[in-house]
Amino acid sequence: MKMYKAVTLILLALIFAKCGDNNNEKANYFSFDDSVLKPKYQSTDKVDLKLLNVKNKTIDSIVYFINDVKTSTTKGNASFSFDMKGKKLGYQNLKALVYFESDTVSTKTRIELVADVAPKLLKYTVINTYEHDVNAFNEGFEFFRDTLIESTGQNGKSYVAKIDYKTGKTIKKIDLDQQYFGEGITVINDKLYQLTWQSNVGFIYNVNTMKKIKTFNFDKKIEGWGMTNDGQFIYQSDGTEKVWKMDPETQKMLSYVNVYTNDSKIKSVNELEWIEGKIYGNIWQKDAIAVINPENGAVEGVLDLSALRAKVTSATAEVLNGIAYNKKTKTIFVTGKNWDKTFEIKVN
Repeated sequence: MKMYKAVTLILLALIFAKCGDNNNEKANYFSFDDSVLKPKYQSTDKVDLKLLNVKNKTIDSIVYFINDVKTSTTKGNASFSFDMKGKKLGYQNLKALVYFESDTVSTKTRIELVADVAPKLLKYTVINTYEHDVNAFNEGFEFFRDTLIESTGQNGKSYVAKIDYKTGKTIKKIDLDQQYFGEGITVINDKLYQLTWQSNVGFIYNVNTMKKIKTFNFDKKIEGWGMTNDGQFIYQSDGTEKVWKMDPETQKMLSYVNVYTNDSKIKSVNELEWIEGKIYGNIWQKDAIAVINPENGAVEGVLDLSALRAKVTSATAEVLNGIAYNKKTKTIFVTGKNWDKTFEIKVN
């Protein structure tokens, strides 16, 4: 009996192995013709798709999908074209479901959609230089009326504080519990929102009293980095090229854009600030700020602040991080992690 069982198992293994080989072979019957695809596309481009039929199989029809959404059906191995207008910047996953000789097989590829315009290099003027707490590992910077609010990071050292920007002195400070690494902040509807880095939670305070009124869980399994708002929605970065759009009342993520130039995606988008309809975003490990169109994620401008970084004298200074817009003066306050200075600048 044991011998019969062993023989049966061997036969089953051989049968399934053969089926697996057949399936693998079928998967190689068709593929997208990469020779007609470009490495990068823009929204004004059309994408021409054509399948290679290496075994010369008789194709009945092909169903095309873009990001798992059915786009078109063609008869036989007819070519197919579609335009990129309205597509989200970033990778577009393409799939062809091929019906042939009473059988079906699929093949996949992807293309990349980048921004339509190259970012402009913006110029700025330094208006003032102020003292900044050299021990402040900046993660968030924002004005509430005429008061600067700063959030800092590092476990056991994280806090959120109101600052007198003219002197750099702390007005009121709220320490986070030691297990939390503080991140970005934003103020909307008289509430101060604060993220944590990898704990998947955030906090909501009464911005006037700085009393914590709620702890909330992130809607997605993402890291907390930067935060800003347009008066209606909150925008949040997660350390990738994504900027998420959040409902402040429910803390639910509504959508996201991918941050792209006309050449490539911008990874590690960090601290954010909403300035006159655009999102200004620090790029981690870069002494530069990207000016981002919130509708599609396209980088429309770049501020090179490496000259400011050169003026920082603190030995422990790390990367540029911190953007706060003063609506009264229409100037931008920028600083960095453990910088001894905050710079007030005006973009020309």
